[in-house]
Amino acid sequence: MKLKHIAATLALLGAAGAHAQDTVVKIGHSGPLSGAQAFSGKDNENGARLAVEELNAKPITVAGKKLKFELQSEDDQGDPKAGVAAAQKLIDQGVKYVVGPYNSGVAIPASRAYNDAGVLIATVATNPKITQQGYKGLFRVNASDSQLGTKMALYAANELKLKTVAVIDDRTAFGQGVAEEFKKQAKAAGMTVAGHEFTTDKAFDFTAILTKLKTKKVEAIFFGGYAPQGAPMARQMKQLGINAKLLGGDTICTAEMGKLGGDAVGENVLCSQGGAILDKFASGPAFKARYKARFKQEPDVYAAAYYDAAMMYAQTMQKVNSIDPQKVGAAISAGSYKGVAGTYSFDEHGDMKQSPVTIFNFRGGQPVPLTTY
Repeated sequence: MKLKHIAATLALLGAAGAHAQDTVVKIGHSGPLSGAQAFSGKDNENGARLAVEELNAKPITVAGKKLKFELQSEDDQGDPKAGVAAAQKLIDQGVKYVVGPYNSGVAIPASRAYNDAGVLIATVATNPKITQQGYKGLFRVNASDSQLGTKMALYAANELKLKTVAVIDDRTAFGQGVAEEFKKQAKAAGMTVAGHEFTTDKAFDFTAILTKLKTKKVEAIFFGGYAPQGAPMARQMKQLGINAKLLGGDTICTAEMGKLGGDAVGENVLCSQGGAILDKFASGPAFKARYKARFKQEPDVYAAAYYDAAMMYAQTMQKVNSIDPQKVGAAISAGSYKGVAGTYSFDEHGDMKQSPVTIFNFRGGQPVPLTTY
């Protein structure tokens, strides 16, 4: 009995010893996992989780040791204050690689904390100010507001032939940024911007501002904000008999918009999203199939970008044979990584050198790609 016991103990120790040879690398995720935007936060987290699980299933070796990846996910509630607290928590846990934050309003203050702690960040947050801070370890793995807002305005002018538009923004760092870029390009393209109204990312009743814009006979309203506000806005436009199109950025390019908006969200709603069409990339359909098999749902807007960001970190560690974030960050800045949602190479600010933008409308409650601009 004792011998068996000793053998079992030795076997356990042996297993623990083999395990101890692995180098643990923590990948941090920060996003809205509660509240109205939780559907986006969860989708992004799932993208990173799929990458971590695949990396652990086929381990890579760095400096002679297998890497074991662990995902540490924090709910930043889409709130700047909670985002800084989430950043501090991840930093305290020894995380040196982060995917997120999702919201620009969170990414701006949180990136300061990450930068000071020597943490690398790969974010899809779009406000131009994020990369203007000059942080070496920060990478935007998506188009910025200037690209999203500008391309939507060009599409409205050139393809939809619109003459008179209006703008509503929710006063968040994202909403305000993308709305201003749309407005600037709309004017440059010869359209009249007949009004600019403001709301918040907590509001659900837009009747007063929509009634005001109805009198101006606008052909389209560009909304700088998120799906939980965009959907009721589309419903109220329908109720008020406003036949104008509702335009927006990537945050309304989501199945949640169709789900919340019902029959008020169709071909009348157009949105711009960073990246080319996933199905048109060689590895896009296979990624979608793996995601669906694992999470029992289709990937939403940014799951692929979060997957790519986590994979880019891992592949670069292998390339430089080190898990030192400084070496990895320098290699990412200088190199190029081919992911499932595109090729990632960055300029000196950490913005993607080439980030196409795809314009979508909605059919059957789902965003459907129209063209890549």
